[in-house]
Amino acid sequence: MDRGLVGPGADPAERGLVYGTAAAGTGLAVAAVAPAAPPLWAVALVGLVAFDLFGGAAANATAAAKRAFHAPGRTARHHLGFVAAHGQPFLLALAVPGLGWVAAAVLYALALAGAVAVTAAPGAVRRPVAFSATALALGVTTVTVDVPGELAWLAPVLFVKLLLGHLLPEESRG
Repeated sequence: MDRGLVGPGADPAERGLVYGTAAAGTGLAVAAVAPAAPPLWAVALVGLVAFDLFGGAAANATAAAKRAFHAPGRTARHHLGFVAAHGQPFLLALAVPGLGWVAAAVLYALALAGAVAVTAAPGAVRRPVAFSATALALGVTTVTVDVPGELAWLAPVLFVKLLLGHLLPEESRG
């Protein structure tokens, strides 16, 4: 079964929404970075990262992804590993000169710290902890991290994808 960007068992509406968001986000990111006239490889890398982050932000909110990521046997270690694997800020630091290594490290560390806080929180407060971690990470990023304007989308989309999308299970509807 092709898992793709969405997850196993995704319905056509989920796939359409996720791939549409990925494409729109990619277009936005490429259009934002193009005026800086980076090399073609850098534009392509920004596009690939944007496709993953924008599409992943939508995908991680789908029922298909929630079933996969929060299936029985999935632990905090799995979730932290997923977050840790998202080194895209470092890739973008290679491609966009205005994003320094310290800024990339701060973004990455904020995502990891937020993930630790969310996974360590008791289930009853996991959702507000995720929103708190996201809000604080965005505040820290906005106030202290020098991110070039063409990458202004990076922190919000990264934190939404990982802290709000990936780490939160589907809420039961009662």
